[in-house]
Amino acid sequence: SNYFLFYRTFAQNCNNIEELNLNGCKKLTDSTCQSLSKHCSRLLYLDLGSCCQLTDLSLKALGEGCPLLEHINISWCDQVSKYGVEAMSRGCQHLLVFICKGCHLITDEVIGALTRFCNDLQVINLHGCINIGDDSILLISQNCPKIYYLCVSNCSRLTDASLVALGQGCHNLRTLEVAGCSQFTDSGFQALAKGCHKLEKMDLEECVLITDNALCHLAVGCPSLETLSLSHCELITDDGIRHLGANGCAADNLTVLELDNCPLITDSSLDHLVSCHSLQRIELYDCQLITRAGIRRLRSHLPDLKVHAYFAPVTPPPSVGGGRPGYCRCCVLL
Repeated sequence: SNYFLFYRTFAQNCNNIEELNLNGCKKLTDSTCQSLSKHCSRLLYLDLGSCCQLTDLSLKALGEGCPLLEHINISWCDQVSKYGVEAMSRGCQHLLVFICKGCHLITDEVIGALTRFCNDLQVINLHGCINIGDDSILLISQNCPKIYYLCVSNCSRLTDASLVALGQGCHNLRTLEVAGCSQFTDSGFQALAKGCHKLEKMDLEECVLITDNALCHLAVGCPSLETLSLSHCELITDDGIRHLGANGCAADNLTVLELDNCPLITDSSLDHLVSCHSLQRIELYDCQLITRAGIRRLRSHLPDLKVHAYFAPVTPPPSVGGGRPGYCRCCVLL
């Protein structure tokens, strides 16, 4: 009760507040959001991440009393469902940022309600919302043309239909995070690259079906690409990296390239990157075919480049403290 009284008093006496971060306040209840609704009508930014006791009543209250709200984070609020999001969306139609990582009750129907009322959305983060499907991405592409950041990492139900929809409707997209979307293929990224020419950052970690063809399409269609993660994309070969190095995106803009656990990558890939003068960091953990000599050769062209890699010792050290025998691997920053 003291917790509630504190926030009620706070809301009553700070009614001009515009930004409020309550992330991690796990004892927070719906009563707090109801107090904010009554007293804080100027609220623009509200972070309720990990406030796991909150329910749809909180979002309903915000929709009724905070019409200027632009930024909402309800990540890990796992009791929130369609009813709360729809009520909030009806009242907060100026919303620009919607973050709801790890909310398993978020479905295509929820995204439909959100995008029906909040057409100005620019940032949407649905990381780990495992029950959304292609219909959610179609709705975003149809109703939210201003979106420039989308994270759907670990939304494993998504297929190439989502990438096709983004390519057709989200031409301002600059950041796309789709790590763990294991059904995406080269065809989907071909469609994406045809329409999303402004992409600057892509996280494709564990998009396990993509091959060098996907990189060919991205190199041509996304010339502004700066950060690219291909970790655990085990079908990527030197030829895919050659496409990046031979086209404008890598040579002119690429600053970070992550290739962890790409077992087919060899020193030839590093040779293809010598013309990428903007490259600042490359990740090569568990790329077994990369050698120290290849890294030294790349750094002779790019002396400020940070390279992270693992190398096994020449002679495996003896087991220490009775631990499991085997060789250790050394983390090397070169």
